Amino acid sequence: MRRRCLIRSFAPALLLAPGGLHAQVYLTREQAKAILLPGPAEACPISLSKKERRSIEAACGVDVPREALEAWRSPAGDWLLFDSVKGRYEAIDLAVAISARGEVQGVEILTYRETYGYEVRQPEWRRQFHGKTVDSKLKPGKDITPLSGATISSQSITRGVRRLVQTWEQVLRHA
Repeated sequence: MRRRCLIRSFAPALLLAPGGLHAQVYLTREQAKAILLPGPAEACPISLSKKERRSIEAACGVDVPREALEAWRSPAGDWLLFDSVKGRYEAIDLAVAISARGEVQGVEILTYRETYGYEVRQPEWRRQFHGKTVDSKLKPGKDITPLSGATISSQSITRGVRRLVQTWEQVLRHA
């Protein structure tokens, strides 16, 4: 009986603890697609080979944790890629639009599960990625300013965008 009381008294703290069940959904995939890749587009699921994953990792210095990517392609050759990055404790789901020329056209945060750092949703911060290419540094503190209070999240998102731009360069550019 005493053990049951202890478990009940700690249950609310577990829900609020870092990495708890907090999640804020800002956009669905459909809403992100309407913003970043409006008009007709074809679903093009991407399956990266082990060799492609290693090559992307070597080129951008960021791990490629999974082989499958959800992607959409417009008739003009623009791409929309959906991915997740690891924040401090939890995953951050994002969408990145890349033009047919390889330039980042936009970044949207779909779901944010961290207790702190939601400032990465600020349009001014996300605009820093516009026009970046595989030739851009895309390094936190270099050409992308990390956010105070959201340092880890902003660094994680920056690395994720760098990985997706490199994925475009190596796999999607000539697809």
